[in-house]
Amino acid sequence: MDDLRRPFRARPPKPRTGRGRTLACLLLVSSAVAGTSGCGATATTAAPSSPSPASSSVPSSGSAKATDAAPAATASAGASAGQALPAPGAPLPTDPARLATALRDTTTALNAAIDRWRPSTGAPPRDVELLALYQQRLYRHAARHRALADRAFARLPAALAAQAKDNVSALRGLLALTRPIKPSAVFKVQAARPAAELLGHFKRAERRFGVEWEVLASVMFVETKFGRVRADSHAGAQGPMQFMPATWRAYGLGGDVQNPRDAVMGAANYLHASGAPRDYRRALHAYNPSQTYVDAVLLHARQMRRDPRAYYAYYNWQVFVLTTAGERRLTGPK
Repeated sequence: MDDLRRPFRARPPKPRTGRGRTLACLLLVSSAVAGTSGCGATATTAAPSSPSPASSSVPSSGSAKATDAAPAATASAGASAGQALPAPGAPLPTDPARLATALRDTTTALNAAIDRWRPSTGAPPRDVELLALYQQRLYRHAARHRALADRAFARLPAALAAQAKDNVSALRGLLALTRPIKPSAVFKVQAARPAAELLGHFKRAERRFGVEWEVLASVMFVETKFGRVRADSHAGAQGPMQFMPATWRAYGLGGDVQNPRDAVMGAANYLHASGAPRDYRRALHAYNPSQTYVDAVLLHARQMRRDPRAYYAYYNWQVFVLTTAGERRLTGPK
């Protein structure tokens, strides 16, 4: 995405300006859900002026072609006995009834898998990874096909329909900010730090600055898919929370912009100085002056407030990149 930002303001410096194109947006991560993400994990463009969230703008389906699919994998360790898991390239439903069924069954199975997982003791088990990836791909697919999504969501229970609408709205907005890049572009990704470790950083920052941990988690999710995107933006935004150097000097509390703990604390400091928690919309707009970005962050944060399991689902959403030759997934299960 192009990052045409407004001039840097002396007070509080703005994260990325421009068209709300964040690093993740170029990569089309969950946001997914964030969606989303969304724009996910390559050296994409980031906002030129402050800690800019790399809005995940990578398209929402898991593989370059939504129809490319391997047969379903058999149940793995951690899954219920006899439960079939979706393969990384499992086919995506093309009619409303099947899409509604897939979303309902996948989300139910994913929530149960998250309940079995003990994040404090290890990495995500195979069932969580595969189910989260398929959920992400379903939402990305729905984000691209509005009529299909509307008809499918009408068949869902109210709570799941609300979740689906939030995730797809966030993804759809971020995808609108995305521009395909050349297939020859070099993408730098890495493994995310453990989910429990990152959650600890978000909650410590909330205690210090009063900025809700769900909002901080949503920013990192939209920006870099929880740190999976390693590259600086073309404008120079850095680290898992995508700060411009001048903004980091003002709000980074003397820490290391590449260190997740320091980056989260700096982001909380910046958002607090910009109006949070009193006015999250104002604060997030300072972080990235795009209403679409603000909406996406708040939609994902709302899901985490409603059900903390959404944090662990988003944590397992992967980085996608949209190229002129098609969409590619850069991280996640093989």
